[in-house]
Amino acid sequence: MDTSLFESVDQYIGNLLGDEDAVLRGTLKSMKDAGIPGINVTANQGKFLQVLAKLCNAKKILEIGTLGGYSTIWMARALPADGQLITLELEQAYADVAHQNIIKAGLDPIVDIKVGKAMDSLAALDAEDEGPFDMIFIDADKPPYTEYFEWALKLSKPGTLIVADNVIREGKVLDDNCDDERVRGVQRFNKALADNKQVAATIIQTVGTKEHDGMAIVVVK
Repeated sequence: MDTSLFESVDQYIGNLLGDEDAVLRGTLKSMKDAGIPGINVTANQGKFLQVLAKLCNAKKILEIGTLGGYSTIWMARALPADGQLITLELEQAYADVAHQNIIKAGLDPIVDIKVGKAMDSLAALDAEDEGPFDMIFIDADKPPYTEYFEWALKLSKPGTLIVADNVIREGKVLDDNCDDERVRGVQRFNKALADNKQVAATIIQTVGTKEHDGMAIVVVK
């Protein structure tokens, strides 16, 4: 099948149901201008995350991997006025860009960016009893995805929704001999997910402007 069809359908869905406004488009531009890698979710995926947040009546969301704040804004817009979104970012420069975008979106009262290694930030959140969260989105460096998932479980409660992006890697997860550490990381995560009896989970393949990948959708029992 011509993969250009996937992009055309993505654009069709976005034009029909998308809510990518000037703030979100400006966020993408600010990321490009700052040299932040364009590895954020697509507009349709952002809307999907927003719908999921509404479905689980999220009042408290944790995001692992901020970049320029694009997915952060999508999800935070699903929260009530007294909601909270905590997002973790390694790079101070990325966090600075995200902070400005979040201010422009009018979401700074409910969004808290924590800068540093995600493992350290997750341990601090646990120590400070910041959990449980209603929704957790994992979209950071792939090698430690399993460890991020383990922390997500610690910061969850029954009914918490956990979403992990980029877990198919253009089908490379099928290659047991792949030496790409990102692929190896999500292979390990997918296996850990399958073996975990604390959750109900599946993976949906995604296609579109970001080509072929997938998201794990997990509900804590």
